[in-house]
Amino acid sequence: MLDTPSGITARLGWDPRTSEHDRKRALARELVAAQLGVEAKTVRLERESPGVFGFHTQLIAEVDGQEVPLAIRNVSFRGATVVAVADPALPVGLDLRDAHPDDSTLREMRRHSHLLDEDDVSKLVAHWTRVQAVRDADGRGARIAGEHVRLDTGLKKGWIPDRRVYYQLADLSRDSWVITMAYGALPA
Repeated sequence: MLDTPSGITARLGWDPRTSEHDRKRALARELVAAQLGVEAKTVRLERESPGVFGFHTQLIAEVDGQEVPLAIRNVSFRGATVVAVADPALPVGLDLRDAHPDDSTLREMRRHSHLLDEDDVSKLVAHWTRVQAVRDADGRGARIAGEHVRLDTGLKKGWIPDRRVYYQLADLSRDSWVITMAYGALPA
């Protein structure tokens, strides 16, 4: 389990022998069952139908044939997966990276980053995971260039200038994984 903001439950799973598909479903099943107080075997998971090409589908949970009113977000990187469960009205975005990225990942981060000092790898990774989490929470994902995401100086809040939505940023990092969650507020 990860230490998450109120109203959001998240878990990290790592097993390189298990497929990403199976890992995210197992984690989601456990989280939904715990949230609802039911047996994990009663939770059925389906993938939503893609709306357009390039749309990243999310998991939908059902119990006894009824859709569960919870949003399931997930992200995977190599043998690790993070799954978060929250109220569907709460915007949540996730990013997961290795704390020691390879050269090609560093080149991508530097190309799209607007940091002045891109030589400090730990700062670059922290910045990049926050940018990616904001893009995920926004819902437009890769359609928004990384350099358009803005972060405050303390890396606690992020936004995209064309929308009046601000996301709080939570560092959920564990072991050698850098994990960032971006989350908004429930509508009033």
